[in-house]
Amino acid sequence: MRNITFDFTGRAVVVTGAARGVGLAVGTYFRQAGATVYLVDLEAGPVQEAADEIGAIGLAADVTDTGQVTEVIERVVAESGRIDVLVNNAGNLRDGVVWKLSDDDYESVMAVHAGGTFRFTRAVVPHFRRQGAGRIINVTSYTGLRGNPGQSNYSMAKAGIIGFTRTTAKELARFGITVNAISPSAQTRMIASVPQEKLAQLTAAIPMGRFADASEMAAAVAFLASDEASYITGVVLPVDGGMAI
Repeated sequence: MRNITFDFTGRAVVVTGAARGVGLAVGTYFRQAGATVYLVDLEAGPVQEAADEIGAIGLAADVTDTGQVTEVIERVVAESGRIDVLVNNAGNLRDGVVWKLSDDDYESVMAVHAGGTFRFTRAVVPHFRRQGAGRIINVTSYTGLRGNPGQSNYSMAKAGIIGFTRTTAKELARFGITVNAISPSAQTRMIASVPQEKLAQLTAAIPMGRFADASEMAAAVAFLASDEASYITGVVLPVDGGMAI
């Protein structure tokens, strides 16, 4: 884990898609920075194991289910008395060229990425408004900006998150709530599944010549959630070693 720069003592943080990868790295950073951290993921076993590992609270929930999302946020507020940061990281993949994608392939990816981001954001806003403050950080993708063959559903969902980020930033700024996104390029389980030849091509396209460690994504998220970023909203921050140049 990288050096901890920011102090989140006394704050409550919710991270979705947090049983592994970037989500777990983000949760770990916030926990080491003093926050009460709630890790949310679909399967109870893995998310509880991850939570036990870092001293967080693990919650199993389906981000596509409004009732379960509401229960998560209500529990956080009931236990912590507040909620300060939401990190929308939950995602999945159902890859295939567009003429071979099924309705289920399309609907599943849209529901988890875009739908999950929407549902969790909607659920936290009333609490943020009462507090007069809040931070929302969404995880989008370079693919949402530039596209990638075989990922039309994923590209559509991630592009939608960019539009959602900018729109909600405009809607919520007057309440002291900031909404930003990161566009990461990290060594994750999704990257590990890419064939070696394709992975070499992807790596060659990164000016820094490597994929990031997940902890480097966590540091960027923490900055956007910090007091130092209080006047930043509606930004999509590339954390991608220069890919977006």
